[in-house]
Amino acid sequence: MSFNMNRINPNQTQVFFHDGRFETLTNEELEEFLLHMGIREVNSGMEQDITD
Repeated sequence: MSFNMNRINPNQTQVFFHDGRFETLTNEELEEFLLHMGIREVNSGMEQDITD
């Protein structure tokens, strides 16, 4: 599953999936999502493009 992430404020990140869906996650939700996806750590840059 491919997705992009964009930090929108200090406690929220939008995750845009390549199928057109998106979610706004808190830091805690994002950490759980990334663990579920098998990603342990993400660079704290403004935008990330992740492909699984």
